[in-house]
Amino acid sequence: MSATPGKPDRSLIVILGVIAALVIVALAVVFTRGEPAPLDPDTPEGVVQLYSAAVLAGDEQTAAGYLTAGRLDNCDKVDPGPLDNIRLTLVSTTVRENSADVRVSLVTTTDNGPFGASEYENEDVFDLVTVDGRWRIDGAPWQLTICPNPKATS
Repeated sequence: MSATPGKPDRSLIVILGVIAALVIVALAVVFTRGEPAPLDPDTPEGVVQLYSAAVLAGDEQTAAGYLTAGRLDNCDKVDPGPLDNIRLTLVSTTVRENSADVRVSLVTTTDNGPFGASEYENEDVFDLVTVDGRWRIDGAPWQLTICPNPKATS
């Protein structure tokens, strides 16, 4: 059975309809992804997620609440540079009785480069310990290390 001259083939119309539907679904998924799902704040991964979100938002006071007292007392001010072009991805977590290591992938995107935008990716580790039954960060990747003004944490 072939299409008569001047009339499109029905199978072609069906295929084009399916392709159009797939494109619409793909666009809907891309534009509705939104924020990552919050992790349990009582886990090392959840603490790292909350701390990182606070640092990236410029909220050093909130971020400082996730650090150990020793980290706050012995910090050196580091200028991490612009934070709006950093993405973090959880790689792995190693949990021990009183400590944990949360390995993350950090991707930094820059607009400059000989061929346009470029990315730099590296893996680093957050060191956590338990303090009074709660996970606290004792070491963070340099890009996300803060040393808040003492007045801001009181």
